[in-house]
Amino acid sequence: MSEFAVQVYQNEYLPQDATEVNAIVTVTSSGGGAPAAAAAPAAEVIIVDCSGSMDHPRAKLIAAKQATAAAIDTLRDGVSFAVIAGTDIAQLVYPRKLGMAAASPSSRAEAKRAVERLQADRGTAMGEWLLLAKQVFATQKGQLRHAILLTDGKNVHEKASKLDRILESVSGHFVCDCRGVGTDWEVKEVRRISETLLGSVDIVADPDGLEADFRAMTTRAMGKEVADVALRVWTPQGAQVKFVKQVEPSLLDLTGRRTENAPRSGDYPTGAWGTESRDYHVCVQVPAAGVGDKMLAARVSLVAPGGDVLGKGQVLAVWTDDTALSTKISPEVAHYTGQAELAEVIEEGLEAQRKGNIETATAKLGRAVALANESGHEDTAKLLAKVVDVVDPVRGTVRLKRSVSAVDAMTLESRSQVTKRVGRSGSGEGEG
Repeated sequence: MSEFAVQVYQNEYLPQDATEVNAIVTVTSSGGGAPAAAAAPAAEVIIVDCSGSMDHPRAKLIAAKQATAAAIDTLRDGVSFAVIAGTDIAQLVYPRKLGMAAASPSSRAEAKRAVERLQADRGTAMGEWLLLAKQVFATQKGQLRHAILLTDGKNVHEKASKLDRILESVSGHFVCDCRGVGTDWEVKEVRRISETLLGSVDIVADPDGLEADFRAMTTRAMGKEVADVALRVWTPQGAQVKFVKQVEPSLLDLTGRRTENAPRSGDYPTGAWGTESRDYHVCVQVPAAGVGDKMLAARVSLVAPGGDVLGKGQVLAVWTDDTALSTKISPEVAHYTGQAELAEVIEEGLEAQRKGNIETATAKLGRAVALANESGHEDTAKLLAKVVDVVDPVRGTVRLKRSVSAVDAMTLESRSQVTKRVGRSGSGEGEG
């Protein structure tokens, strides 16, 4: 069983009558180190886009088959698994009947033979794929449930409203990592799926990169030990949560995902955990108070299914007339506020560029360059340099490139929500 620690980073000092408290909550899981035979039961569903466009070029479908076979080979013995072919309908490729098979040398071989027979045809309706995945997962109980969804195109055979309804119905039933191959898919559309299902989204521009990516995703899934973990936030009378957001390793707003646990206490889903660490930004609105007043603004706990508390920390508020204390901004809070702005201006800049609004695009992407430079986010800075010519990275002075490849623009957009952890100024307060 994984061991968890919760640390809280904040400046608890507020000026008189201030009402907003911000904190970065770092959750770290050390992992239980259980051998494969004793590992938590897991279930894996691989969803492969088999629409007609996967044949253009045919290398996409060939690479998808190879990647799926690699993922199947990566499953540890005993893991329940299934493969779905997605077009404008969803079809169970393996096993043939609704359910899942236990990974073994023979079942892996059977599944790979079934995958090899896949052909590209028809259209795209991703909601149908997810509905079938939910039905397949429902045949297994008490499992770590993970899916991989691969697509190469837009969800043209399903209305956005229908996909939204389906996403609402499948949310919480499994985690799903999404990948787009090529450049004919829509980042915002696929991101909506991955965010709802607490997974990741990324572009695989060259089909040859699919196999390594599928293998890596499956390896990470096999390393999970605890499913359906929640971040529980309790606030005292008169205080309320303004927002809860995951801010590292990627941005994910959990505010609207709250489920009430008890009076003044709500749970926010975090998905499955292995050996890893994540950061969350918790913002609490508190009643105004005078100099010298103190309060516990929030209690943050990590809770396993069944209610076991895995770790906890406190968010504090102390009102002071010492401006040296109250005006000091927590470096952790400041850093992730900048990371959120970085993601926002990248998306706004790329959208303005698509619409031909050169002035807005230049301003937004210039601001993104300055923020990436300020936060030391070298990966994002390199991606931005493929979209703009950087004149002054500190001031954010840039010129839009005359020609930007679809791959470079989509890579920047799909990875705009990936964040970089701030260097810690000191130890946070909390406990395991």
